[in-house]
Amino acid sequence: MKKLKLGYAPTRRFVFSAEDAFRYKVLIKEKIESFGLDIDIVDLEGLNQEGLLYDDHINADLIAERFRQENVDAVFFPHCNFGTEDTVARVGKALGKPVLLWGPRDEAPLEDGMRLRDTQCGLFATGKVLRRFNVPFTYVTNSRVNDPVFERGFTNFVAAANVVRQFRSLRILQIGPRPASFWTMMCNEGELLERFGIEIHPITLVDIQRASQRIEKGNSSELAEAIDYIKAKLDWSEVTEADVRRIAALKVAMKQYAVSTGSTAIAIQCWSSLQDAMGIMPCLANAILTDEQIPVTCETDIHGAITSVMVQAATMNQHPTFFADLTVRHPENANGELLFHCGNFPVSLSVEDKPKLRKHFLFDDHSPGTHEGEIKGGNMTLARFDGDHGEYQLFLGKARGIQGPYTRGSYVWVEVNDWPLWEEKLVKGPYVHHSVGIHANAIPALYEACQYIPGLTPDPVDPTEKEIQAWLRGAGL
Repeated sequence: MKKLKLGYAPTRRFVFSAEDAFRYKVLIKEKIESFGLDIDIVDLEGLNQEGLLYDDHINADLIAERFRQENVDAVFFPHCNFGTEDTVARVGKALGKPVLLWGPRDEAPLEDGMRLRDTQCGLFATGKVLRRFNVPFTYVTNSRVNDPVFERGFTNFVAAANVVRQFRSLRILQIGPRPASFWTMMCNEGELLERFGIEIHPITLVDIQRASQRIEKGNSSELAEAIDYIKAKLDWSEVTEADVRRIAALKVAMKQYAVSTGSTAIAIQCWSSLQDAMGIMPCLANAILTDEQIPVTCETDIHGAITSVMVQAATMNQHPTFFADLTVRHPENANGELLFHCGNFPVSLSVEDKPKLRKHFLFDDHSPGTHEGEIKGGNMTLARFDGDHGEYQLFLGKARGIQGPYTRGSYVWVEVNDWPLWEEKLVKGPYVHHSVGIHANAIPALYEACQYIPGLTPDPVDPTEKEIQAWLRGAGL
């Protein structure tokens, strides 16, 4: 995954202190570089002597052209004094990328009563002009460079921008149609393209079967690496050497198709035609690819694949997702729920050092390929992109792992704040029985990303919308 590129366009106005604005331009850049984010920063150095956006000495066209040439994914306009609101708005409009608006809190007036910056006043002005230009933007509370609220707001904006850039370039590899009995997995491919620019690249089960067989018969380094991984990371004593090789070949074939088609996620018809054709289940192959940042969803769940990419991006691709059924309530905890699937959760999340590679427990002929076992608990985000009747929403909620009874497949028991509320929202909303989990707090970034994705409405259940907004303003710091 390429690094996110951030356009850095610090701004001042012809009044107030140019020297102080220049000083803050340097301080702010040093500060954001200290946050440890794996991003590239494109600044204005060389366009004028100051490297600042001000008046007409650097016009909007020149700035926008630099950022276009550098292919920036978002733009940050720190107001180093009052700022030049019209030029900021023109650049934001020309680029059509997520915009961050913030300025450092002003110091006390000088002894003679003069003020050096009036940054907050400029932020009010720029916010209004951005609205006039119909430029959506993120705002971080006027605060000092070293205040935690600035770091929180900046890092959350970068994560949200990462969601937006990956959402806008989404292509999903679809392997086979949805299973006939899974009406819940219907999606409107044309509408996804028209509304969001999301592309689906379909192939048949015959295509993946032929590719897997070709790889299985060969001796490629990719196949050897996949076989070695399975043998090293899993207890494969219940299956044969031939089974391991076939599963590894499927994993390699799926990845090669994803890379060659430019797909960032995969949705596969995992049952039951594939096991009839190939004699294996794809669950472990799905798990390994998801660990490699190519999330795979079961039952040809296109909306689940979209969710997976968004959730993964919200953590700057630092954590793997897991794709789960919402299945049964906890036998003793009224707010507990089982997150389960047949055997597709990433191996890296397993509680056991060597989880079991087994034959599928739901089918009479028991084809091998499921990776079973409990995964770690802790705090996590659960999310679901879904829609119907032309309206799309993003369900968001937080959960934490709890103890629960043993079950087959990949699983984790979780507790939420109010399961009956969750259940009602999931049943009555545009959602299904599938969700995407991640062991991180991805909710604020996903919430913020929605304002840059026309036609997608955030639907948070816990925390509430007001609680997310308060968090972004610094609550709890």
